Formats: sequence, structure tokens, C-alpha cells
Amino acid sequence: MSLMGLDIGTTGCKAVVFDLEGREIAKAYREYPLRHPFVGAAELDPSEVWDKVCGAIREVNALVPSDPVRALAVSSQGETCVPVDSQGRPLHNFVVTFDNRTIEQQDWWASTVGANKLFSITGMPLHSMYTINKVMWFKRHRPGIYRATWKFLCCEDYAIFRLTGIPALDYSMAARTMAFDVDKRRWSDKILDLADIDKKKLSQVFPSGAAVGLVAPEAAEDLGFSASVTVVTGGHDQPCGALGAGVISSESAMNATGTSDVICPALAEPIISEAMLSSNFCCYPHVFNDYYCSIGFNLTGGLLLRWYRDTFCAEEVSIARRTGRDPYDVIFESIGPETRDLFFLPHFVGSGTPTLDSKSRGAILGLTLDVGKPELARAVVDSINYEMRLNIEAMENAGIAIQKLHVIGGGAKSPKWLQMKADVFGKPVCVLEHTEAAAFGAALLAGQAIGVYPSLQEAVSYLIKIRMNFEPDFRNIDRHRERYLRYKRIYPLLKKFNHDLAS
Repeated sequence: MSLMGLDIGTTGCKAVVFDLEGREIAKAYREYPLRHPFVGAAELDPSEVWDKVCGAIREVNALVPSDPVRALAVSSQGETCVPVDSQGRPLHNFVVTFDNRTIEQQDWWASTVGANKLFSITGMPLHSMYTINKVMWFKRHRPGIYRATWKFLCCEDYAIFRLTGIPALDYSMAARTMAFDVDKRRWSDKILDLADIDKKKLSQVFPSGAAVGLVAPEAAEDLGFSASVTVVTGGHDQPCGALGAGVISSESAMNATGTSDVICPALAEPIISEAMLSSNFCCYPHVFNDYYCSIGFNLTGGLLLRWYRDTFCAEEVSIARRTGRDPYDVIFESIGPETRDLFFLPHFVGSGTPTLDSKSRGAILGLTLDVGKPELARAVVDSINYEMRLNIEAMENAGIAIQKLHVIGGGAKSPKWLQMKADVFGKPVCVLEHTEAAAFGAALLAGQAIGVYPSLQEAVSYLIKIRMNFEPDFRNIDRHRERYLRYKRIYPLLKKFNHDLAS
């Protein structure tokens, strides 16, 4: 018997199978392209996405014939949605998180309801990305599609519907729509009434880890499932990753270093406060029991490092290709040991939290003629870390105490980066035995739903192992303290200039 975690992201999906001891026994990955039908639009073709998901499922099922999957759950990107008719046929592409056609809806909420009232109900700081704005856009600009729509589905409930015929969404994903009451844990009649959206067009909501139904016989045969498979509600990819990283108490937080750099702490109680809102931190249900979580993020974590690689590091990429190594390992070997007053403002696609400023821009400050690639590489990584320290500091000011970080994603592969994180954050950093935390979190929810694990807490304590700890070096903490104070001045100094450029 085994468990499957499906991780459906913005540009690709994974199907990962784990045995009951938490060991990864099969994995498949597929990519799909983003589509941009007009300026500012970002969409996914639902048939392409589902075809890739099915391909990944078939591949892993073929690899585990003697250890068949008995339950699965979905971890998915947030906010993305697709309208489907009564037969489940898509009426439009998925509109993804960072599609910006919904600025007018954001402005409407700001003038009609206000950010404070919205946050008090939904736990979401006002932004254009949320699903409710996309549904409102369809009603205003594609009224024919709106009238023909049976359900507006996010990635999670779309996948569950395709597998079972039942449209079901967990609380954490429902919260990312900005139409969910995070206190009462149900669709908010007030928000839906203000938006003039019919609640019947949304999926039924369940806690994470709820058994929805079995994979339909025809789908099971097509996908290579060898026995009845229970489909379980999973959740938003960040809290799923936090669960899969063992972040189930208020002392620790997940740090996912991938395309973006994300910090996701677990909260025993919801924190809906002015300090949270002023730093643009959300508060919504965790996938773990009755806990809540929040997110602090830098949109260009690994993305900025990839830009640096592609722009400056042809030699390092060539060395990596010749020696069969990862280019980032070669780059990190070249990073100078000494800090200096050279900074990046990593707002190359706007800023994340705590400023959440889409008009901010990237910058390099402190350049002199003696600066080379080692110094630039050091400044890139230090500045990414300083941006996340801003988030940790703002979270702590809002009452979220973070004592330790569990790092997942690509950044977890570099011991040098992990030590630099510990030194900048002034907190212990650890990495885990397994790497697919979001898929593993979904698999844990699936196992708990069918009774394989008595409780999620027991499963986490038994199955999640720390591979390596990195303690802060206090000599380096002192060096970083002064540089961090300089770094904090950069965004306020450049804000007006960057806004002028953006205009």
C-alpha cells in the first residue's frame, strides 16, 4: 500500500508516491506553458494541465505495481480558477494568480468595502490576485461565460472533480479566493452578496484531509490505478509544504526557497490585527487540524539567482555541463567569504510582503570597479536573505514568534546558502530527509483520511526526520546587522523613483 501526493503548480505538476514509512518510491514531473493572450494576462490551458497531470500519474503508477496507491490528495497553486459547464467542460482557460486583468476589481473592493473590513472577514490583505476578483471579471466582461458556468473551480477542486465527479475544495484553498470567512470556516455570504456572485457556482468546502470519494472506475483504468483509490482534500501548496516539513507548532516556520522565497509559520490561533494587515500578511486555515498559517514572501528568490546565472554565468554553466554538476553549486563555490557594501533590491517583478508594491523595481547599489562576479553573487544571496529577514521581523512585530526555520525547495540543496540564511536570520535553520514537502504533506493528509496514521501529529513526529542543522555563527550575525540596517533604507529611498519609472 502506498500514498500519492499530487502537486499542481503554475508551470508544472508532480505526482509523488510514498510508502507508509514516508519514503519516496516514485516521482514524475510534467511542465506546461503559460499563455498570454493579451498584455498582462496569464493563463493555462486546462486540457493541457490535465493531460500533464494524467501523464505524471500514469508514470508513477507504472513504477509501483507491487505497492499500489490507496489514497491521494492534491497540493496546488492558489487563486487560479477555471469556469466549467454542467458537464465539467472548461469554458475558458485557467486564469492564474498573477494575471493582472482584475485591477479594477481590486479598486472596487478598496472603495466599496475597504481593506480593513475585507481582512477582518477573509484574512486576506486586499490584492487583485484572489479568485473572487476573477469571477467578478468574468461576470462583467464575459457575461455569457458567467451565465453558462456551473462551477468556478480552482486547481484542487478541478483535479478532485476530474477524478471523482465531485467538486470539493479544502478550507485553505477556499480562503485564497477572498470569498471565505476564516473565522466561521465557510463561504462568506457577505462577501458573495457584495460581489453579486451566486454561491452555487462555487464548490462545497471541507477541512483538509477529508475523504471525498473514490477515483471513478473509468478514470482509474485510464490512469493505471490497480485498486479503489480514495481521493482526499489536500490544500494550498504553502501550508501543504509546511505540513510536509513538519511545521505544526507555533515555534517553527517553513522557508520554501524556489522561484519565490516564502516563509509560512503555523499559528495556534488566528491573528487578525492591524500589524498583520499593515505588513500585508494573510491569515487563513492551515491544513493541519484547526491551526492557521500566514505567508511572507519575496517574489524573486530563486528567480533572481536564475537571472544572475543566465546573465553573468555562462562560464559556470559550461563548467557544470562538462563535469555533470549543478550550475548553482559552481556559482556558490565562487561566492566570496567577506560581506561588503554591495546590495541588490530584489524587486525585479515588484515586491512581495511586507510592502507588496507591484510598482517597485530591482536595483544594484554600491558598484565599484573592483566588483567582480564573486562579489555580485554574494550580494544577490545576501540581499535575498535580507528581504526575508524583513518578513521575519515584521511577523515577530505582529506577534508571530519564529524560533526555527525548516527549509525546503531548491535552496535547501546548498549548505552554503543554508548557513548564510542562519547567519542573516539569527535563527537555526534545518533541512529534512525528504525534498518533496508539498506532495508529502498532501500524502500525509491522504493517509490520515483512510486511517493509515492515527493522527497527523503522530505521523509528523514519526516520519519527518531532520537531516542537517545549521546554527547561526554569531561573528557573522554582527557583520550582517549593520548591513541589514543599510538594506532596510533602500526601498524607502527608491520608492518614488521606481513608481515614476513604472508609470
